[in-house]
Amino acid sequence: KSEANSEFNGTLDIASRGAAMPDFAFQDTAGRTLRSAELKGRPVLINLWATWCGPCVLEMPMLDAMAGKYAGKLRVVTISQDMGQADKVKALFAQKKFAHLETWLDPENQLGFHYNTGMLPTSVLYDAQGREVWRMIGAHDWAGARTTTLLADTLGA
Repeated sequence: KSEANSEFNGTLDIASRGAAMPDFAFQDTAGRTLRSAELKGRPVLINLWATWCGPCVLEMPMLDAMAGKYAGKLRVVTISQDMGQADKVKALFAQKKFAHLETWLDPENQLGFHYNTGMLPTSVLYDAQGREVWRMIGAHDWAGARTTTLLADTLGA
């Protein structure tokens, strides 16, 4: 195992499997609104992160690549838990030149409180009906073979 991979030691949690996606609305840095109800219809991975969270920032390029790889099959929604710091989120996205991720904000940490994992990043996979499949608590190697396996049932891959 390389040193870089030791950063990605997230824990898979299936305790909430089958739970409905929470009903929340978010805005992006341009002021557009996304409601959780709009995410139903295809599988979605919601990723809670923050600019000050090192492991979060490290896994973002992999999430961006995964969003491109599964375009049309899986929507990857990254939701910043930076409190009222849209400028920092926008700057990070501009610097990293993400091609497939969007700058959604959760300035009141609604999802952080809802999922209540106590850790960033936290990623939650929902099926096309908006039911929780699993959570990844902590950073994960989204480019690895384990990810392909974890997504296979939900994506029908």
